[in-house]
Amino acid sequence: MKITRIEVYALRAPTQERPHWTSHFIVPTANEILVQLWTDEGIDGFGLATSYTPIDFAVRAFQAGLGELVVGEDPLAPERLYAKLFGLTSKRVASERGWSREALIRISAAVDIACWDIVGKAAGLPLYRLFGGYRSQVPAYVTCAYYREGKDLAELRDEMEMLKAQGHTGFKAKFGGAPLAEDVERLALMREVIGPDRSLMVDVNRAWDLDTAIEGARLIEPLDPLWLEEPLTWEDDRRGLKLLAMKTRIPLSGGESETTSYGCRAMLEEQAIQILQFDCTMMGGFTEGRKLAALCDLNHVKVAPHHDCFIHAHIVAGSPSGYIVESFTDPERDPLQAELFEDPPTLRDGMLTLKEQPGLGLTLSERAMTKFSTRIL
Repeated sequence: MKITRIEVYALRAPTQERPHWTSHFIVPTANEILVQLWTDEGIDGFGLATSYTPIDFAVRAFQAGLGELVVGEDPLAPERLYAKLFGLTSKRVASERGWSREALIRISAAVDIACWDIVGKAAGLPLYRLFGGYRSQVPAYVTCAYYREGKDLAELRDEMEMLKAQGHTGFKAKFGGAPLAEDVERLALMREVIGPDRSLMVDVNRAWDLDTAIEGARLIEPLDPLWLEEPLTWEDDRRGLKLLAMKTRIPLSGGESETTSYGCRAMLEEQAIQILQFDCTMMGGFTEGRKLAALCDLNHVKVAPHHDCFIHAHIVAGSPSGYIVESFTDPERDPLQAELFEDPPTLRDGMLTLKEQPGLGLTLSERAMTKFSTRIL
């Protein structure tokens, strides 16, 4: 089988009047690259690449000829094609053509996911079965409690009541963007609304130094958080995470900000985290994601991937180390989850049920593509 054609789209949504803030940066509502591949045997597939930073670097890479290296390759050999594209990060040709390292990392992930979609369709099996088929349902939580201009405790309460009414059983709060006392008050309100039997997670998005993290963990521990996510600054000081783990009973998580699977591996080697949150659409695709899931299984670490629940459900469902997926059920926060796919997997009562259609089991919505996409190749 050979790839005969590639199409690439930028997925964007208008800037919000009241953007959603984490502790220190605005989260884009839609900021992705979509890669579609066609083959000489009539099978097609697609993959996504997500980025917090503007995706223009990936657009420029495709416009500078990167897609030409994909056409003619065998999509049933995703390891080989991934190695070829990721390997360009250390090749002179990438510099000559202006292909940035970040662009290559994102694009190799999207192409890899598209190849695996084709692999599943060629085999007639959903990817979660090819990845091990450990189960067909996975737990899901909702990320919420973003900082927004003028948002007070009353608005936060309304948000939590809405999400609770949707049937969620796990809620992840944004944290670290306000003084500790104020943040703890916000978290206490969330615990009050959702009650003692639902899960509450805390995501700092790398906003704290070690001393603040130790104090913050001490203050929120009575609220029984399921995990404390990326508590330390952007540098992801893995030794600092290990020191923090020695000071708190709250499990620590991280990995979404790592740019390669090697960074995630180092977190496991340091024994710094109990939950790994890599993102196959930001780095590595399924080729590296499967390896990380196996590594987690061997190291007694749980897998809770970042973002894109309908894609990452295959990784979580395929392995015993799979723990939970992240969802965004507020269309204002993530219109792509709400609109990009026709008849996506069902999210109900805190569980996502995978479909039995082959490959990703996802069909792109023509209406959503018209609304959000711009073709770049």
